[in-house]
Order: sequence, then structure tokens, then C-alpha cells
Amino acid sequence: MVREDLTKIMQDRFHKEIREADDKEIYLALMSYTKEKLKRLPEITGERKLYYISAEFLIGKLLSNNLINLGIYEEVAEVLRENGKSLGAIEEMEPEPSLGNGGLGRLAACFLDSIATLGLSGDGIGLNYHMGLFKQVFEGNKQKETPNPWIEPEGWLTDAGVSFQVPFKDFTLTSKLYDIDVAGYQNGRNKLHLFDVEGVDESIIGDGISFDKHNIQKNLTLFLYPDDSDEAGNLLRIYQQYFMVSNGAQLILKECEEKGYELRRLHEHVAIQINDTHPSMVIPELIRLLVQRHIDFNEAVEIVQKTCAYTNHTILAEALEKWPVSYLEQVVPQLVPIIRELDLRAKGRYQDPRVAIIDEENRVHMAHMDIHYGCSVNGVAELHTEILKNSELKPFYDIYPEKFNNKTNGITFRRWLLYCNRELVKWLDRYVERDFRKDAMALESLLAHKDDPEALTSLLEVKHQKKVELAEYLEETQGIQLDPESIFDIQIKRLHEYKRQQMNVLAVIARYLEIKRGKKPSRPVTVIFGAKAAPAYAIAKDIIHVILCLQELIDQDSEVSPYLKVVMVENYNVTLAERLIPACDVSEQISLASKEASGTGNMKFMLNGAVTLGTEDGANVEIHQLVGDENIYIFGASSEEVIRHYEKRDYRAADYYIQDEEIREWINFIISPEMMKIGDPYHLLKIHAELIQKDWFMTLLDVKEYVNMKERVYADYEDRMAWAKKMLVNIAKAGFFSSDRTIAEYNRDIWHLR
Repeated sequence: MVREDLTKIMQDRFHKEIREADDKEIYLALMSYTKEKLKRLPEITGERKLYYISAEFLIGKLLSNNLINLGIYEEVAEVLRENGKSLGAIEEMEPEPSLGNGGLGRLAACFLDSIATLGLSGDGIGLNYHMGLFKQVFEGNKQKETPNPWIEPEGWLTDAGVSFQVPFKDFTLTSKLYDIDVAGYQNGRNKLHLFDVEGVDESIIGDGISFDKHNIQKNLTLFLYPDDSDEAGNLLRIYQQYFMVSNGAQLILKECEEKGYELRRLHEHVAIQINDTHPSMVIPELIRLLVQRHIDFNEAVEIVQKTCAYTNHTILAEALEKWPVSYLEQVVPQLVPIIRELDLRAKGRYQDPRVAIIDEENRVHMAHMDIHYGCSVNGVAELHTEILKNSELKPFYDIYPEKFNNKTNGITFRRWLLYCNRELVKWLDRYVERDFRKDAMALESLLAHKDDPEALTSLLEVKHQKKVELAEYLEETQGIQLDPESIFDIQIKRLHEYKRQQMNVLAVIARYLEIKRGKKPSRPVTVIFGAKAAPAYAIAKDIIHVILCLQELIDQDSEVSPYLKVVMVENYNVTLAERLIPACDVSEQISLASKEASGTGNMKFMLNGAVTLGTEDGANVEIHQLVGDENIYIFGASSEEVIRHYEKRDYRAADYYIQDEEIREWINFIISPEMMKIGDPYHLLKIHAELIQKDWFMTLLDVKEYVNMKERVYADYEDRMAWAKKMLVNIAKAGFFSSDRTIAEYNRDIWHLR
């Protein structure tokens, strides 16, 4: 069937046989064919529907994911092979949608996949960013931000023919809705709704990603997370957030009215999940729209409270959005009286100023509004949720213990296995007793083979093949040469001080200095970083600069380069992750304990047979519980110790620098003559001073133990069969982290979809 259909499309569109067409023509034909197959899938319906509102949906390339979920990936690949074509090469023709930044957006994408796979009625709601976050390029060993356009005349977006009027203080914007079909694995389909502005104008972008932040009619959907280092940037973010939630709320009410539902019973038919605080204004906006439809204010508040639920993704106070009332008055004055009334009601019930929606500085705490006027508050890992209940949100937990619950994150393991590691899938099919594609817990049956030499040897062969493939890909796309015989030690995630890429840097320096002193390791190590720093996050960009300078320094040093290599891949995204993760030996998960809510990269790595080197933080805690002490490398201060340090304010980085000669040597190397010759002295001196004078995320607290643990990891790697056993156990225990399990728990405890 695939052969005949694809042949016909090629003839009708390009008047060519498959073997005569170029890769772009085949891609367009395959996309057209796949979209048509998606349309034929039944829409998932039910008496109750979820709307998952998120600023990010990092969906990655869609062709292969859709082919897998439609169950025709292998058939399509075979047809192309018969005609001398490679599906892998065809996939390279597809631009990656720039709709997310990191874990938050990738999680949302995984959730949509699992919602559809489980046959639940649930759509995503977000914005159609034309340029995404940005495309990262390296110039002069520094990050430069450039536009990352991805929307093509023919793509996955479908004009839904729906528009709404969104009122702001000084003007009203007309939206335009585009949909992307979301297919479940061997199931029906839901949708990702992406709202755009009809007047958006890409031509206003100047140098890099600069643009007029005041021209809202033309800039609103240009970029995800525009630079908010000034008032105009903050206001633009409020414009974006309100545009997203107003459109979302209007769509929800429109769909309910079309189904004939009584809006007074909205909560019986609708569940709204607020993914982080960016969509929080949906609460007052929905109240406003219900009152507009002649529902009493008190009743509207009650309806919304039963309809909305909030997911907290952070323990960092600065990441919990707080908007000055004056900013809201400039953008959405119609919401301000509603927010003030909600605040008055909360203050009338609870005198504790820590739970106020509007604080004494006249700032609106979006998370506080979500908690008071939502039905559920969930964290995203056991440790994270406990910290929320016992520390960060304790005043709220004391008031609403029944609202708090944990939903440990998960990943769409079909994408992170079936697509990006088909060699491992073939290996799994030999050793897993039942189909793991829908039931990830079936992977546990692998444990029966943890002492099987044949299984372990063939698993090592799979890993080596993926390392070779990564080396070939990076040489072809970025001109980077890797040694597949070396240990691939990988840290790929958003660049943030709490994730402590800077600690990894110090460990690289320690190893470099050891080699310079004559301690030559038996096996080379390749340390790979992938990360983007937010444009206004100066320290994060300084860390990238240090990494790139080290990369150049080591490459030029013939004494060290045979034993150590540092690589920072350019423009880290889902496409690169799909190649890096299967090739990884050591998964770096080294955030300061108590600061990482969950992490999902840690789950993808373990699923693909990497062994975690990490702190007892986020979902590392649950990984540790599952795989046991012997199959993970845990180091560093505990979350309780870290929290105590913050409470006592007794951590002083300078003490470690002064008292420990090795730490002092590592930090000083950043401003050594060798580094200063390659790098920008201003930025190197800044990060040097930052580590000594501030180090808010306690790099120096854990760095010695981290460096020592790395040495143990590298030594253990040499016992190849013992290492393969660790790999197997990690894969076997990864099933718990399926997003299918996470979504089933959300539905059981919060959404109650039928």
C-alpha cells in the first residue's frame, strides 16, 4: 500500500519515479502522504476534554515520529531502500520546529504523544513562534544568537480557519489558529493548537535577534522568551502570555458551546492544565469571559477553580513569575480588577502575607493565583514535590494539603528508542519477553539476562555503533572529529548555573592538568556539552565562552589531545539530542541538590544504556532507587544539607578557594596565560570572580567529590562486561519513566477524562 501510494504522489506532484527524485521532493511527498494518513485517524473524543496550555512545545521533527505512531516507519524505509534512497537522509530535509527551549517544552511534547496514545481527549494550546528561541552560532568562542526560522510554505501546520479578537489596553489583535495533528501510537489523534498574529512581520528583525519590542502588532509571535532585561521585554512577555491564554480560553468556550454544553457546568466537561506559570492569566481571563456570558462572578470563580490545575516545574524563586500590577495595567487592564478581587478574597481567608497574590511591593505572584484558584498543584519528581510541600510552598501546603500531589515526569520512549536507536530496539526484541512499545514496564524482563555474556557483548556492540554514527554525523554537520573508542561523557541541557556546567568545566581542567603533569590515562575521554544560554543571561554565556576556549586549547595541545577532548555542539536541539543520547556512556546530571525539579534527559540517557553520574536531585533520586547503588554514581551534598546552607547563609566559595590548593589551581587556570591568549579576558575574569566571590549554586561545595567520582567512573568503564551489566540494568528499569505512566496518573488523580 505504501509503495503504491507514494509512487502515485511522486507521479502526480513531480512526474518522477521515486528513484529519480531528490531528497527534498521525496520529503514533500512523504509529508503530504503522512498528513493525509493522519487526517484519516479518528479524532479522540469524550464527554470531558483536557486543554494543556504551555508556552513551549519542543516537538522536534515530525515526519519520523508520525510514521512510527502510524505503524508504517519500517515499510516506508524499505520502499525507499528499494529505490536507492535513505529515510535518514530524507529526514534531514525537515526543519525542526522552534517551539521550545528545553525540558519544559520537550515534556509537553511527550505528554501530547502519550495523551493520544492512551486514547484520552486532550489538545495542546500554545503560540506559533516564527523564530523560536534562537539559532545558536559560535563566533570568536562566544555564543551569538540568530533567528531560527522553521515555517515553510508547505509544512505540518494546517490553517484551522479560526480567529479570535484579543483585547489589549490600546488595541485589539486578531489571531489566526494553526493546528498540528498529534497521533497516538496505534491510536487516534488529538491536536496541538498554535495561535499566531496575522500582522507578524519577520522583516523587523535587525542584527542577530534584535527587533523593536514596542511594535506588538508585528513582533508578538516572532520569538520565544524575548529578552526581558528591560521593561519593554517584560511587557512583551505579558502580551504573549495573555494572547496565548485569551485565545485558549475563547477556543475552549467555543468548543463547549458548539457541543451544547452548559457553561455553568464547564468543569464537568473541561480540564485545563497550566504548565508552569506562563499560562496563569487563563484563570482571570476565563472568569472574565464567563461573566461576559452572564454568569455571576462568584459562580465563575467557583467554576474556574474546579477546572484549572497547576504544574510547578521549579524550586527557583526567580522562575516563579511575579508581574508588577503596573505592567498588567499597561497591557491587560481588564484583568486587573479581577486579580485584585481574587487577591482580596485570599487575604480575607488567610492573613499570612506569604500566600498573598499581590504582595506589599504590588507584584502579582502568578503561582499563588494558580494555587488558590486551581484544584490541584503538582510537582514533577518525588524530591521536588516534598521540597514544595515542606519548604518552598509550605504555607500553601498547610492550607491546601489535599491539592498537592506528585507526578514524576516521563518521556515518550517510542521516540527515544524506536526512532533514535533502532539498533537497540532490535536488541531489545531479542531479550524482552513481551512488547515494550506500549508497556514500557516490559523492559524489566531484561534483568533475566544481566549475567548473560552474549546479551552483554551484543549490547556493547550496539553502543559502539551509535558512537560511530554520532562521530560521523558531527564530522559531516559541524566538522568535529570524535574517537568512538573514547568514553563519551555528555552533559546536554539548558545552560544555567544550577545545572553546574561550570563544575564539569573545572573537572575538565583538573584532568587537563593531570595529563600535562604526565599522568596519561589508558583510555581517552571525550567530554561533550550542548546548551543554549538565554540572550540576557551573562554568566551562562561566560560559561559557554570558557568551554569553547578549553575546546580550542586542548585541540591545539598535541600532548593532551590524544587523551582528552572537549566538544560543545552548536545549536543543541532535539535533532542533536536524538544522536547524542544513544551514543552516551556517562550521563552528567550534576545539578545542585534541591534545585532541579526533575530532569528528563536523565531518563532518556538511562533508557539508551548510559550510566548516570549525578547528585541526589530531581528524578535522579528515583533513578537511584530503581537501579540501586551499584548502577549509578551519586556524589555531593544532600538536598537537606544544601537547604541548610541557604538557611544559615554559611556557604562561602572563597573559603574553598583559599583553603584548597587544587580548587584554587583549577579556578585560576581559567585566567591562565594559555586561556587568556585564546579567550576574551573580560569574560574569563568575570567567571573567575563569580566562582570565588558568589558561586550561588555551590560548585565548590561538591567539586572535589565530583572529580574523584569521575575518576572512579572512568576506571569502572574498563571492565567492559561489568559496565554492560550497569547499562542493561538502567535500560531495564527505565520503563517507570514512560510518559504513558505519568499521563495515566494525571488522568487518575486530576483530569478524570472519560
